[in-house]
Amino acid sequence: MPDNNQIDAPGSPAVLERAFRMRLYECDAYGHVNHANYLRYMQEAALDASAAVGYDVARYNQMGRLWLIRETDITYLRPLVYGDTVIVRTWVGDFRRVRSRRMYELRLAGSDEPVATGTTEWVFLDTATLRPATPPPAMVAAFYHPATIPGQRREPFPTAPPPPPGVYRARRRVEWRDVDPAGHVNNANYLAYIEECNVSAAEAFGGSMAHIMARGVAIVARRYRIEYRAPALLNDELEITSYLSDLRRATAIRHNEIRRVGDGALLARAHALWVFVDLATGRPVRVPGEFIESFRPNVAE
Repeated sequence: MPDNNQIDAPGSPAVLERAFRMRLYECDAYGHVNHANYLRYMQEAALDASAAVGYDVARYNQMGRLWLIRETDITYLRPLVYGDTVIVRTWVGDFRRVRSRRMYELRLAGSDEPVATGTTEWVFLDTATLRPATPPPAMVAAFYHPATIPGQRREPFPTAPPPPPGVYRARRRVEWRDVDPAGHVNNANYLAYIEECNVSAAEAFGGSMAHIMARGVAIVARRYRIEYRAPALLNDELEITSYLSDLRRATAIRHNEIRRVGDGALLARAHALWVFVDLATGRPVRVPGEFIESFRPNVAE
């Protein structure tokens, strides 16, 4: 099925649905579509939704304005696999001064089965100065939808516990392929950086992905919250840190930060709920005892 745009209902162009067919190269070693690609679908649907009400990239360029994502919150309800088609439904939840929250519902095509839900917090900026700007009233009116609720309360970003002695650290340099037309690392690539770091952390503490999969177990994200503090640029050297907390029967919380090595600036942080599942059935399973022991230095009290 080709990618397709569909406006929700007559007289309601502020709600848009877009279909994405899952490609093989979007899948990971589990055979699931990688977590970062859900964010890419959401971002692409948001751009199309904006264009549908008259604010495409060219118009933003004329205005000297742009939207940048401040925070992403996504809950994964079931994995997508090669050949699936997902419908991304999106609309603006609210405007708050220089910010706007966009809502997303993802479901399998041809059914009402939910795949994921999410929100993104966007900040409206002056392109030249990158300082916050107030969206014009005409723009707010264009995005208005009956589900838009001005001034919705935000759930505070979770406070991470102090890192344990065994906090894992990885470094990488921003490459050309990571940067988008704004000259910044694309928001979904931060998630790719974090996942690479987390896989390396598992290797470092004796829980390699191959070993875990050989036991018929997968570790999958149930919810990811990512807060973007400052942009990473081409050739920046980054340090990504990774550690666990709240290790339970079948779940754990993983905390990540991304900092620029040159000045120590915090660029992004993430809070993720991970679930241990049976690789064949997808049902939660108890965290293996040897995994708990090997990861103990990486677990915050």
